[in-house]
Amino acid sequence: MSPYRSRTINRRGFLALGSGALLTLAGCASSDDTDATTVGALPTAAPDKSTTLRLGVATTQAQLAAEPSLGPVPFRTEWVRLNGGPETIQGFRAGAVDLASNAGMPPIQAHDIGVEARIVAISHNTAVNYIPTTRPGSDIRTAKDVVGKKIGFSQGQAQGVTILKWLKENGISYKDVELVPLPSAQFLTALQGKQVDLAPLTEPALTKYLEQYEKDGARALPTDVQDLLSLLWAPTSVLADDQKAAAVRAFIPIWVKGNNWSWENPEEWIESYYVKDQGISKEDGQRIVQARSKPLYPTNWDSSIAWEQSIADLMSGAGFVKEFDVSVLFDRRFEHIAAEAAAAEYRGQA
Repeated sequence: MSPYRSRTINRRGFLALGSGALLTLAGCASSDDTDATTVGALPTAAPDKSTTLRLGVATTQAQLAAEPSLGPVPFRTEWVRLNGGPETIQGFRAGAVDLASNAGMPPIQAHDIGVEARIVAISHNTAVNYIPTTRPGSDIRTAKDVVGKKIGFSQGQAQGVTILKWLKENGISYKDVELVPLPSAQFLTALQGKQVDLAPLTEPALTKYLEQYEKDGARALPTDVQDLLSLLWAPTSVLADDQKAAAVRAFIPIWVKGNNWSWENPEEWIESYYVKDQGISKEDGQRIVQARSKPLYPTNWDSSIAWEQSIADLMSGAGFVKEFDVSVLFDRRFEHIAAEAAAAEYRGQA
């Protein structure tokens, strides 16, 4: 199958409910559902060419289309279009996705509802991407003004974590605000419709929103909260299959090379991905690219695990997930593969 062919996973209606989707999945999960599969040594041989991986990594798909020399992919691929962590978790649970790219929060949420998966590659992101933004006509001027206000909150996504971290860093308890469950895709319209007083926005929506509504009192509030981890992760059942594990291992260097290519070739990346694939304007693509940071691949995962633990502790402390040791989320057999595939200038950690 061509590495550039894709299909769209069936989106269940409950995904539109944001946190409700996760609650629905949790209701389906039980201790009997938890995948207790154990894995052995990581295969070192190349995967059989007949092995198929269903990949939810849209950026790599687009990078391969734009720059075929980044490949070839040494196994059969089936590309699956996903929209955020909740859909990835649904895809893993349904057996429809073998490997996906997300931020650090979805693996925590998946573990909490009994969907067992492991992180196999990590890139550090030092950019501040999610900016607390107020609705038109809001009287919020500083972080302290959000007490008693409605805040858009996506529990299973990075945006939800960054809001909780931002509140904590400003000395505000989540109990002192009203968290309104929404998928992040609805934050912009919720602000425009004054359904919430504040929500985290990212580019290109942030600049366009402020251009339209700043005159009406909308504003962005200061933040230095990072969403540190960009990662690849896979269900444990996939990693227990030697041929699929070998294919995952072979894919990681391609993911690394694609990320680095898009960093080094921003104009080509804007045109090939944001304009042609995502259907947005060149100007919006430029805003997104300008807001990103150079990818860094850690040679040791200790700091990444510590960061992930801090996120899990923040979420469990607020009652959104159960407390647990996040080290179970990391398949350290893969620890050095991404960094070894990167040039020296891309190795390191935030």
